[in-house]
Amino acid sequence: MKSLYLRIYLTVVVALALFAFGSAWLFQREVEAQRGRFEGQVAERVGAWAELIQRSLPAADAPRDEQAQALREWSQRLRVPIALDDEQGQRIAASDSYLRRNAEMPGNPRGLPVRLDDGRTLWVLRGPMGGMRQGMGPGGGGAPPSGLQAPPWARGAGLVALLVVLFAAVAAGAYPVVRRLTRRLEGLKQGVERFGAGALGQRVDASGRDEVAAVAASFNQAAERIEALVASHKNLLANASHELRSPLARMKMALSMLDDTPDAAQRERLAREIRTNIGELDALVEEVLLASRLDAQAATFTPVPVELIALAAEEAAQFGAELQAEDARLTVQGDERLLRRALRNLLENARRYGGGELGLHAARSGAEVQLRVCDRGPGVPEALRERIFEPFFRLPGHAEREGGVGLGLALVKQIAERHGGRVRCEPHAGGGSCFVLSLPQQ
Repeated sequence: MKSLYLRIYLTVVVALALFAFGSAWLFQREVEAQRGRFEGQVAERVGAWAELIQRSLPAADAPRDEQAQALREWSQRLRVPIALDDEQGQRIAASDSYLRRNAEMPGNPRGLPVRLDDGRTLWVLRGPMGGMRQGMGPGGGGAPPSGLQAPPWARGAGLVALLVVLFAAVAAGAYPVVRRLTRRLEGLKQGVERFGAGALGQRVDASGRDEVAAVAASFNQAAERIEALVASHKNLLANASHELRSPLARMKMALSMLDDTPDAAQRERLAREIRTNIGELDALVEEVLLASRLDAQAATFTPVPVELIALAAEEAAQFGAELQAEDARLTVQGDERLLRRALRNLLENARRYGGGELGLHAARSGAEVQLRVCDRGPGVPEALRERIFEPFFRLPGHAEREGGVGLGLALVKQIAERHGGRVRCEPHAGGGSCFVLSLPQQ
């Protein structure tokens, strides 16, 4: 069976059927046990009646009319339907109540035979318990004995009917519940299939508070993340392919001119240009690969304590920047390699676009640690201070003068967000820009 709802529904129905049959079997066992106890009580009581009646009845050889009269009197006293047979099994007499009950239940009088000492047989009807509920004294008075209530099997048909109704009600009520559950699972399955077929905007219904809703919400979150990653990578690859054209075109032109240039100085200049373009290509490929890894390996990021003052001192020394630190130790949780790359990109950006004066300031700010890289360049217009962190975005005219591929600041933003921080661009007092990397402190 391929339909989950049918399997769940039939499981419920089979379990309910087993419960009903098990209940019926246990009830039958209890009925049989109570029947045995009841019949034992009846037999004991009837035996007492029989002993009393035998002492009071005429002898077996007495006239039948005399025996019949005595039998009817005892039936009226005890209020019990009784009859009397001789030694050969021939009916001597029967009380009026016995004859009436026997007529109401032809062929099945349900009589209890009691053998008397003189060979005769006394029959006591066990039908409706009218006579057996009455007192046992000769006057017929007294309360009914506690063990001689209506037998449990008299109510068995009602209990069986109740079990049947219960079975039908639960089976009918379980179907819509199970079907609703599996319909949601089918919708989730169809949504996953459409997403796998390429519909990256596909989402599923996540309403409710049960496990199915939790799975649907997880799928929607994963689908949104995958869609964003695919869109980001498409944009990254499209921009990267565009950026690759310029150095490749310059290399192609330089190579074509290299063989036709006899002048050694000119050939050396072309060779340097080729090496510069190769370095630019290498940097572009490295930046693209790192951006891809930051997106693809977000789930495997394992932070460790990183001492920022020591890291900042090393990077500032390489770029000739002046380091100012207000604290001797500033520790954050993160990846040292990525944090070093972010700070290096900020210093490289400041050196390339901000002139020769570089400054690096490290300090605490509330619950954060801030690394501030400042320069004395032309600054960034206020309208573009957010866009400069977009992949491959560069200020107008800067690409022609300073080069670069426009991925450095985008990587800084990715690294900051990976560490639960942020990066922003601010104007520098006296001219230039300050790039502030804020990270949560340990």
